[in-house]
Amino acid sequence: MLFQDNRGILPLLLACLLLALSAPPSWAAYKLQERYSWNQLDFAFPNARLKEQALASGDYVPQNGLPVGVEHFGNRLFVTVPRWRDGIPATLTYINMDHSLTGSPELIPYPDWRANTAGDCANSITTAYRIKVDECGRLWVLDTGTVGIGNTTRNPCPYAVNVFDLTTDTRIRRYELPAVDTNPNTFIANIAVDIGKNCDDAYAYFADELGYGLIAYSWELNKSWRFSAHSYFFPDPLRGDFNIAGINFQWGEEGIFGMSLSPIRSDGFRTLYFSPLASHRQFAVSTRILRDETRTEDSYHDFVALDERGPNAHTTSRVMSDDGVELFNLIDQNAVGCWHSSMPYSPQFHGIVDRDDVGLVFPADVKIDENKNVWVLSDRMPVFLLSDLDYADTNFRIYTAPLSTLVENTVCDLRNNAYGPPNTVSIPKQPALPIGPPLYTKQYRPALPLKPQTSWGPSPPPSPPSRTYLPANPGPVSSVSVSTNTVGPAGVEVPKAYIFNQHNGINYETSGPHLFPTHQPMSPVQDGGLKTYVNARQSGWWHHQHQG
Repeated sequence: MLFQDNRGILPLLLACLLLALSAPPSWAAYKLQERYSWNQLDFAFPNARLKEQALASGDYVPQNGLPVGVEHFGNRLFVTVPRWRDGIPATLTYINMDHSLTGSPELIPYPDWRANTAGDCANSITTAYRIKVDECGRLWVLDTGTVGIGNTTRNPCPYAVNVFDLTTDTRIRRYELPAVDTNPNTFIANIAVDIGKNCDDAYAYFADELGYGLIAYSWELNKSWRFSAHSYFFPDPLRGDFNIAGINFQWGEEGIFGMSLSPIRSDGFRTLYFSPLASHRQFAVSTRILRDETRTEDSYHDFVALDERGPNAHTTSRVMSDDGVELFNLIDQNAVGCWHSSMPYSPQFHGIVDRDDVGLVFPADVKIDENKNVWVLSDRMPVFLLSDLDYADTNFRIYTAPLSTLVENTVCDLRNNAYGPPNTVSIPKQPALPIGPPLYTKQYRPALPLKPQTSWGPSPPPSPPSRTYLPANPGPVSSVSVSTNTVGPAGVEVPKAYIFNQHNGINYETSGPHLFPTHQPMSPVQDGGLKTYVNARQSGWWHHQHQG
């Protein structure tokens, strides 16, 4: 009888196994730890009565806020909220991490409410996207001066660079981009900050996504200039189709977007890496070129085209650590990728540090802070823009993890000699989604149940065990073994990555690929859809707050 029962159960078990194997794969974030999350954004109004007034007047519409940028400094985590729709009371905000260890904290306007008045061009910030804290304790914020998005966009204020001293929480500079640096199509969301030999030797670079340009600004000269119409700034016409969260859409006009800066190279300059949004390819240029105003018209051949990342590899945000590890969001894959800049820029040397088919739907921003902790903001942006978010669900999340934990056991982890094909990670090809009405409801694939949890108390979180995220690329890259170190001249251990690069005819510096000639450092030298935010100060709750 027992034998007969087993024969009856076996086909059922086999059927269950086949069903599991045929189901679409699902991943949940494993190394990244969720720190903050919101169904919808909330703001720290001075008191409940003023919040009620803002709600009643439409100056605060909770469902209209979308966080897009994150940055960490000290005990503060900065979050930006563009004024794409009505009812965004502040665009530059922060979380006091001493008071809010986790949960869904209210966003505090930075530096205060008055400085977040839309349309008050000289004194306030109208809309901020990505922001950057530099090594000198300064917060760089580009105010786009816009309200609305797409055909509802209006420009009550010009583009302006705002720099804040984070020790005094005061603005120490405001610089308006001159008209020659922009054009009617200009849209700038990303910023990179380049600190040279001291805090005055500082440059900021701005990517003009829809005007197809790259703008450089010198802190010391208080002057900017524009590199225009390089073909590398334009979108790839073959890469304008996107499938995210069950929605098929086209962002075919999106040009230069995400940027990262390498460590300083032996010639005293950095490498700026960038990608158009509608592209799978990365490009590079030395900051020696960008810092030189005279090179805006004759620098075409100083820009370098690198390899493609592979299929389904659109990215909007990237950052590089001071030891040359680049992290970038992979918005098609609900993932964060990595590349160690001492290695060739090709798919077999790109890793996936983490992915989550629920929590990392559109990981909009990725940052590395002063303590080498990584911060990732996800916001389901395509669903917000093209469909409808379910505000009973968690829509916005901020994750964090040490950089060393994220790259552990990936091809980007040079500490473990993970240089060669046995440890490489290639980007998988995803099946094309059918074109038609948006498929999004709320049915994200469920998270895995065994994700380790982190307590944000005083004790440090345990490091999660290593995990293989994606299968290794089976194709050989080189006949040279690159899995261990070797002893070079004078008895010094040399990573075999270096031997690997030499064998393949690649000249790489330890801080990144030596793509450019070595030079000595330069000597100093429509109406219709949105309220008029310009009049926001007339609202009762704002007037009451600032009467005195």
